[in-house]
Amino acid sequence: MAQHKSAKKRVRSTKRRAERNKASLSKVKTLTKKVAEEKDPVKAKTLLVEAVSFLDKTASKGRMHKNTVARKKSSLTKHVNKLSAAVK
Repeated sequence: MAQHKSAKKRVRSTKRRAERNKASLSKVKTLTKKVAEEKDPVKAKTLLVEAVSFLDKTASKGRMHKNTVARKKSSLTKHVNKLSAAVK
């Protein structure tokens, strides 16, 4: 267990940060699943916009690496584009 005042504070702040990161990453997973499972291209596009926006926020806050975010955005965009192409 932490003995010094600064170490105790570090434990508290690390716990807070870990909870925040966990919630953020959980939301990323939920949003990506929603986009991936959507069959309607119009709904998929709106979900994609929401997912991309949130992914960018997580990258800017340092919760995910920028290349990971880029890869996820690319994958989701490919999926939505396939849906759009299939409808035309």
